[in-house]
Amino acid sequence: TRDLGRGMRIAESLESGMVGLNRGLVSDPAAPFGGVKQSGLGREGAHDGLLAFLETKYVAGNW
Repeated sequence: TRDLGRGMRIAESLESGMVGLNRGLVSDPAAPFGGVKQSGLGREGAHDGLLAFLETKYVAGNW
């Protein structure tokens, strides 16, 4: 998308742990990793590994 605001609104509305905007590879060593809902036991890695009580989302994009 060329519209960053629209891309971010869509990313925020998705129930997923990682979202890629205008890029094929979403994963990054600095990103927290873990499932959402019943699919995982929480996050590991990065700062978010300490925030198990929050539901976080990693959004990566190229503009």
